[in-house]
Amino acid sequence: MVKWRGRRQSRNVEDRRGAAAAGGAGMILMLLRFIVGRFGIRGVIILAVVGAGLYMAGVNPLALLQGQPAGQQAAEPIDDETSQFVRVVLAETEDVWSRLFAAAGGDYPEPTLVMFSGSVSSACGYASAAAGPFYCPADQKLYLDASFFSELAQRFGAPGDFAAAYVIAHEVGHHVQTVTGTSREVRSAQQRAQGEGEANALQVRMELQADCYAGVWAHHADRTSNLLDEGDIEEGLAAAAAIGDDTLQRNAGRRVTPESFTHGTSAQRQHWFSKGYRSGDVAACDTFSTSAL
Repeated sequence: MVKWRGRRQSRNVEDRRGAAAAGGAGMILMLLRFIVGRFGIRGVIILAVVGAGLYMAGVNPLALLQGQPAGQQAAEPIDDETSQFVRVVLAETEDVWSRLFAAAGGDYPEPTLVMFSGSVSSACGYASAAAGPFYCPADQKLYLDASFFSELAQRFGAPGDFAAAYVIAHEVGHHVQTVTGTSREVRSAQQRAQGEGEANALQVRMELQADCYAGVWAHHADRTSNLLDEGDIEEGLAAAAAIGDDTLQRNAGRRVTPESFTHGTSAQRQHWFSKGYRSGDVAACDTFSTSAL
């Protein structure tokens, strides 16, 4: 079990779970844009009426149009055990990556983690909890519906604190890719790709690198802050295996189609997480220069 209690908690957590009005923000935003596009000037009039109604209901329509939380007032953070755990794990990633960036002569810009319930609006668009945790490079924020931890344990058979910590560390890995420019290079290469299969293959390499970065974090968190306990790495490996593309397709009763993979097989995800953990070296996570993933 991760030894997280009593440790520093990150201040870079935005808790939207109490924002009752925020759940439908994306849907409302899409509806408003549709009205304007479909009805022109009449749509503007309709939009004004709808906006007034939203305001009367306690929803800030300007915030919606800017992709911000819908509530006129920020939701009160929920100080429960899940929030405390998330804040501690995020703080541990901040400590490790700040040291690694400093050792390379750079500064680590800390990302924000948004906790939400059900659905959320981000700079990358509207998403529901069904999409799972994700990182948005446009606003450099991680988005997490904390109920995913229960789903990870119950639906995917990967229980344990470190399984949850691995998920957070993986998304932080995407932040590292954004800061270093890897994400931008991959997106550019995907736009030039010859077909969906080639674009997916590039996405797999990026996801596996994020797994490796999660392993690098675990290596340093284990050795410098004594965060990990016996059995934690096994929990991480179980989580990596549970959400491999091949495993997910088999469990859904579908035929395994490698050309549709976007995150890598269970074996690949375990391999790259383990490689990062064993080495603790960011340079070991070059998934783009190897032919054997």
